[in-house]
Amino acid sequence: MTISDVPAPPLRRILGLGATVTFGLAYMIPLTVFTTLGIANVMTRGNLVAAYAITLVAMLFTAFSYATMVRRFPVAGSAYAFSRRAFGPHVGLLAGWALMLDYLLLPMVTYLVIGIYLNAAFPAIPMWVFFLAALVLVTVLNVIGIRLLSRVNIALLAVQFVFIAVFIVMAASGLSGAAIPSFTEVFLNDQANLSLILSGSALLCFSFLGFDAVSTLSEETRAPERTIPRAILIVTLGGGVLFMLLSAVSNFVMPDFESYTSADAASLDVMQAAGGAFLSAFFTAAYVAGCFASVLASQATVARILYAMGRDRLLPSAVFAFVHPRFRTPTGAVLVVAVISLAGLALDLMTLSSLISFGALVAFSVVNLSVIKHFLIDRRERGARAILLHGVLPGVGFLLTAWLWTSLSGTALVVGLVWAALGVCYLLVITRFFRKAPPELDMRETDSLEMIAG
Repeated sequence: MTISDVPAPPLRRILGLGATVTFGLAYMIPLTVFTTLGIANVMTRGNLVAAYAITLVAMLFTAFSYATMVRRFPVAGSAYAFSRRAFGPHVGLLAGWALMLDYLLLPMVTYLVIGIYLNAAFPAIPMWVFFLAALVLVTVLNVIGIRLLSRVNIALLAVQFVFIAVFIVMAASGLSGAAIPSFTEVFLNDQANLSLILSGSALLCFSFLGFDAVSTLSEETRAPERTIPRAILIVTLGGGVLFMLLSAVSNFVMPDFESYTSADAASLDVMQAAGGAFLSAFFTAAYVAGCFASVLASQATVARILYAMGRDRLLPSAVFAFVHPRFRTPTGAVLVVAVISLAGLALDLMTLSSLISFGALVAFSVVNLSVIKHFLIDRRERGARAILLHGVLPGVGFLLTAWLWTSLSGTALVVGLVWAALGVCYLLVITRFFRKAPPELDMRETDSLEMIAG
């Protein structure tokens, strides 16, 4: 008996363009620019805006590749499913393994940040209490269903945008009549160093995971061949522009990155300079709300990736492919992610951020190559338009992501490569040293809308 012989309730197709864009932006956390504001600004010698610009350009090329592949294969699984179709099950499994690194770590980071900020506001309560409370609440919401998740994300996203508006207004008011640096100084100052800026750009890649997250909702979105590609491009461009705007305003408020109290606390220094105690308190509340929105989205996303792999029997299907009969959500995978996230209590934020970027850049590179392989080699498309859309653009995306990948910290590269080696070992075990192919991914849905099997 194969997994396709076992009837399972389908995931619900209820999301439209607005909901998928909201999901992606919530996953990104619009205020995530303040998480690494000080660290990245110091790393780039005050050229944070330029670092975000480079990252945005690289991500736009890659987002186009995601949009291209999701039109062809509107299924859950993201880079895992795309690379599997283009390169076969072995590469697909390794791409999924790379995705698991960043998607499993991102909820840990967010739960940890929630605990840290709430503990700072209420020092009498230990950080781990907030960590666990957030973990339980988010897990319950993910089990209940994607519709409720979307509604909660809209409310939490709104809080962040209200704060952003207040921050920009107060910053502009405080700068009125004062001597401020020119735009060119804020974007690229006289201390600019390409190597340092690229290192900052590589670190910032984790901020753009929202567009990858959108691609995992293909099986719960109406008309995914049209809706998901649009949402991917909107989330990537919108998020990148917003990150550049907020980092620019922050550098106008505090142009001297060497005056931060500490790199980790730089965002609080900026808030104090822009709006005093009121803006600092508002920032803490809005940022924690943003973290809740992000972890709601990130836990839902990794659960759906694990669901796709469990449905394929690459992971134990009894657990990972289990769909709740009432809520029709991948409950088994959601609960596994919750248990794994407990490890966040013992890990370091900076290392986790670099590792997330490692996994993301590997997955992004594979998706860019998948476009070239599927359209130009497998389907043998020819002509100027095909060469441009399916050759040049994904080729540039691959080169840019590979360039950023080499700019990661040594620790991230070593740990990431160890993770990749473990993935190869796992592949050897389940394929009996390539004598047996990994199971085929079941690309069919059991509701009235069929997936494209390619």
